[in-house]
Amino acid sequence: MTKIVVLVKEVPDAAVNKQLDASTGRLVRSGERTLNPFDTHAIEAALQLKEGGELSVDEVVAVTIAPAGAEKTLNKAVALGADRSILLSDEGLAGSDVVATAYALAELVKRESPDLVLLGQQSDDGQSYAVGAAVAEYLGWPGLTQVVGLKVEGDKLRAERQAEYGYDTVEVTLPAVLSVGDAINEPRYPSLKAIMGAKKKPQEKLTLADAGIDASKVGADGSQAVWQSAEEPPAKAAGAIIEEDDVAAAVEQIVAWLDERKLV
Repeated sequence: MTKIVVLVKEVPDAAVNKQLDASTGRLVRSGERTLNPFDTHAIEAALQLKEGGELSVDEVVAVTIAPAGAEKTLNKAVALGADRSILLSDEGLAGSDVVATAYALAELVKRESPDLVLLGQQSDDGQSYAVGAAVAEYLGWPGLTQVVGLKVEGDKLRAERQAEYGYDTVEVTLPAVLSVGDAINEPRYPSLKAIMGAKKKPQEKLTLADAGIDASKVGADGSQAVWQSAEEPPAKAAGAIIEEDDVAAAVEQIVAWLDERKLV
């Protein structure tokens, strides 16, 4: 039987005005939080593999690293189809960069010994696109990014991945880590029964010590990316408004404006 781990993230809701703490460089997470929308495509991909029958999937496990209070987000992942969930929450994780986060996630994956790890190609807040590749590196497994198509062929997966020049088709042997793009599928909506039932599904809550994770390799002290500073982007200059009833004269002004800036 095959086990699939889906790495998910809790992010600020799309309606929340995202802000950085000027003293730490960390995202302020005091507002409404939700499941990273890109990870819903990873959950859907896992469910389609499970329901397709070509790969004998025993269970789908949603795994996240998040501050306290992320149970609601994991419940949503379970409502979408995961069988159970794991929450790693510890103050020692605060300030972890991509590499430190990937290390902790890889340690959680090792505890589960899955055959396949799926996650969204990016998070709605950090948008680093790098976590999946870093997790694969820590595990020593094949890693693919930007996966937009997935088929089972015997004991292997044939993945179609999006590239700048078109598409690549790659054959991968399990175990592997795949970051899926949002073009891979259309996530389903959870039913009311699934939403209510999610609260009853097993949810494991771990600290760094519980998971056997080296605290010196995570958090601000265990990260190599160091916060320096940030500033607001410069305000955009006001646009030019042409108020001219004569169409020919208006066109002439537009052409002159473009010519002045070497745009025509």
